[in-house]
Amino acid sequence: MAVTLPPFQRFLDAHRDEVYRFLRASVGRHDADDCFQETFLSALRAYPQLKDASNLRGWVLTIAHRKALDTHRGRARRPVPVAEVPDAPSPVAERDGAVWESVRRLPPRQREAVALRFAADLPYREVARVAGGTEEAARRNVADGLKTLREEWAR
Repeated sequence: MAVTLPPFQRFLDAHRDEVYRFLRASVGRHDADDCFQETFLSALRAYPQLKDASNLRGWVLTIAHRKALDTHRGRARRPVPVAEVPDAPSPVAERDGAVWESVRRLPPRQREAVALRFAADLPYREVARVAGGTEEAARRNVADGLKTLREEWAR
């Protein structure tokens, strides 16, 4: 049975914002653009062979999740860059950046669960599907991540 897929551009337009938000929360502002491009290049290559089009959002977020993991693994092999002269961010952007920096310091499973839940606004069922695991594990990872963040920000 043939699967009817929307044109790739329509698929991209429908999901690019949430994929970018997820990647920015997962890997940071500097790596999000590269991960975004790699995500949609991989999706473009695989798109014609898709067997099930019932959850394209979950499918592309799974690809984004894997690209984010690749980026985190790659960071461990790269030298630390020298300090840059920062732009003068607004206090809100500075606080938001600090929050997401705290999220990036969480253990990998918690970091991905928190980012999928809050940056991509996925229900726990979808968080489990994208990150791999059960809905209960997704809930636990989000709860543990939030607990750690609350403790860090209470100091």
